Amino acid sequence: MARGSRLARVAALGLLGVLTLTGCDPNNEFWRFGFPSGITEQSQSVRQLWTWSVIAALIVGFIVWGLIIWSVLFHKKKGDELPRQTAYNLPLEIAYSIFPFIIIAGLFFFTVTVQNEVQARSDDPDVTVAVNAFKWNWQFVYPETTGADGEPVNTVGSTDEIPILVVPTGETIRFEVSSADVIHSFWVPEFLFKLDVIPGNENGRDNVFEVTVNEQGAYVGRCAELCGTYHAYMNFEVRAVTPQQYDAYLAARESGQSTFEALESIGQSGDATSTRPFRVGDDYYQRAEN
Repeated sequence: MARGSRLARVAALGLLGVLTLTGCDPNNEFWRFGFPSGITEQSQSVRQLWTWSVIAALIVGFIVWGLIIWSVLFHKKKGDELPRQTAYNLPLEIAYSIFPFIIIAGLFFFTVTVQNEVQARSDDPDVTVAVNAFKWNWQFVYPETTGADGEPVNTVGSTDEIPILVVPTGETIRFEVSSADVIHSFWVPEFLFKLDVIPGNENGRDNVFEVTVNEQGAYVGRCAELCGTYHAYMNFEVRAVTPQQYDAYLAARESGQSTFEALESIGQSGDATSTRPFRVGDDYYQRAEN
């Protein structure tokens, strides 16, 4: 009995330690459990959901591991006498039916809450970008601008150039994503978010989301939906700059400068720095047919 009491105390102390440590800063790399920290306001909620879900799983795991160890240590064979048999235990059966339901209901509630927060839209975003996906490339259009050719400023990739999506920090950015052919998926790992792009919205989906980027830098973007032969090479780059640099970039583009020239004019690298083009033949980048 004394050994059982000691084991119970050790298990309780371990559980208390886990609960105490959960009060530590969730931004700490250890408590992210391998998850990226995220660079948008919306990503913080996703990361916190991940952190607390892992902590909840660890708490349940410690309890289960403790019960397994306790059973192994204190229910070893002690002789040839058959132990007392228990056909059923109604309170225990009720407990292990109710507790999993409570855990699932809790996870469902917090997941839906975070999902609604991440997918929330403002009435008047600061910036709108139209993202056109097609095999196997990206086109980024700034519909509120007018280029030298009279068309909205846009950036599209080529065999020698990764398409760069320039966005400002600290402002609400709405992405209106569309696909010209098959299902693609707009994914920036540091956003902690991806959106499957359904062609034509025929199934009722609305391919729109908003983010507010908090950190400047260059971040790789990818297609996260298997879309054909060169799916793995369908990369792009998000370049987050200050609002002043963003305005200067658009002004340079409207004056007729290329993406490379406009980025260089605001002190940024004109080439992508987070990823690079892949040489896979002349048909790598194909413009979608109208």
